[in-house]
Amino acid sequence: MQKRLDELTVKNLKPESKTYYCTDTTDVTKKGFGVRVYPSGAKVFIFRYKVDGVQKLLTLGEYPSISLKDARDEYLRAALKVKDLRRGSKDGADPVHERKKGKELRIIAEHENKKAPTVKELVQDYVNLYAKVKKRNWKEDERILNKDVVSRWGKLKAATILRKDIIGMVDEISLTSPSSAALTLKITRKMFNWALDKERIPMTPCLGVTAEPDKERTRALSETEIVTVWNKLDSLPMSGEMRNALKLVLFTAQRRGEVTGIHTREIDGHWWTIPAERAKNKREHRVYLTATALGIVAEAIAEAKASKEKAEARAAKKEKREAWPAEQEYSGYIFPCPHRTKDKAIEGHALSVAVRRCLEWPLKDKKGKPLFGADGKPATENLIGTDQWTLHDLRRTATTLMSKCKIGFEHRERVLNHTMGKLDRIYNQHDFDDEKQIALETLERKLNSIIIGSENKVIPISAGKKAA
Repeated sequence: MQKRLDELTVKNLKPESKTYYCTDTTDVTKKGFGVRVYPSGAKVFIFRYKVDGVQKLLTLGEYPSISLKDARDEYLRAALKVKDLRRGSKDGADPVHERKKGKELRIIAEHENKKAPTVKELVQDYVNLYAKVKKRNWKEDERILNKDVVSRWGKLKAATILRKDIIGMVDEISLTSPSSAALTLKITRKMFNWALDKERIPMTPCLGVTAEPDKERTRALSETEIVTVWNKLDSLPMSGEMRNALKLVLFTAQRRGEVTGIHTREIDGHWWTIPAERAKNKREHRVYLTATALGIVAEAIAEAKASKEKAEARAAKKEKREAWPAEQEYSGYIFPCPHRTKDKAIEGHALSVAVRRCLEWPLKDKKGKPLFGADGKPATENLIGTDQWTLHDLRRTATTLMSKCKIGFEHRERVLNHTMGKLDRIYNQHDFDDEKQIALETLERKLNSIIIGSENKVIPISAGKKAA
């Protein structure tokens, strides 16, 4: 059927028992444009043409969802592509082939999108496949990513996270802690860069995002603050493991995670050997344990043993078996996780949290509900009585005291297990055990003189408050 197509003509086309075509004769140059009418009454604008002798049919849209004018415009664009294709022009194309190709690409894209990881899945893959293999402190990466990234976008596809989302996250965290914002951005950028390298995402949203650099920390506790902290420790609301770990950080100048992860197998007499896999610079490190440090370790071992004996006694009674013999020597983590769900040490981060909570202890009313200040922020109390400080400030404090006692720079650095450079690492094979022992014994004497006023006594660990 052929007719001059206008809006009224198209509207009045009646369905028949079979599908039929009505070709437009409005303009002889518009060859192939028309309407296909189905027995159901549906009307679809079409374009019929040939390419290389093969008949093609392109649907332009269903009437009345698409008007006759819009259908003609669509037809003209398609007809021009066919004309250029026949002439061999680079602008030519087969509209049916283009549409089919577009559909295939959409199906592929949809399939790829279904396979694309969510943010939560990406974090899990990054931790398991990269962080656990490459990073000693992978647990800290996992904690930060879960707290700051998964909590925000866990169910979203990782590829949908935009640069503005990352900026928003950094700005929000910066309001309370610029240093935390910088650390979160650093770890998040590392994860997205890893995902980009592994072709898990098409681009990283962290490109060009910066965090306001935190001020370089130079905090070291004064001698008065050292006394205050020492005297307060035994009365603070934290576990015995936490208290002893804090004391050991001060007397050994070692990192919080290295201290909390100490195991009985690492101790041989006065020497504590931190294995390479636990050291920040991946180099085995020997730490001399002074009399005070050994006292702290002995007390921590006694507490760990007593706690284990109680747990074993309860388990033995429940399972109706013989309990763990009390005379058996304790072997395990010296600062074990108090939950004891797994055989592991307390986390270094947990130690930092314990200190921070004591410096900003939340106040509650008689019913246990949190109290708030006039500014709407939670009301807190400083249970320690000093200005804010962190675990690393204790390490800096110990280093400062060694410096005051004329311990040389290189010997202090050896105690801290700082990397001294490639050439020194290759050519200088001296173990510095004697120098480290002298440095830490000097530190012990200085701390004794500050806390109990004598360089010739060893601090009674359990009675620090009384001794002072």
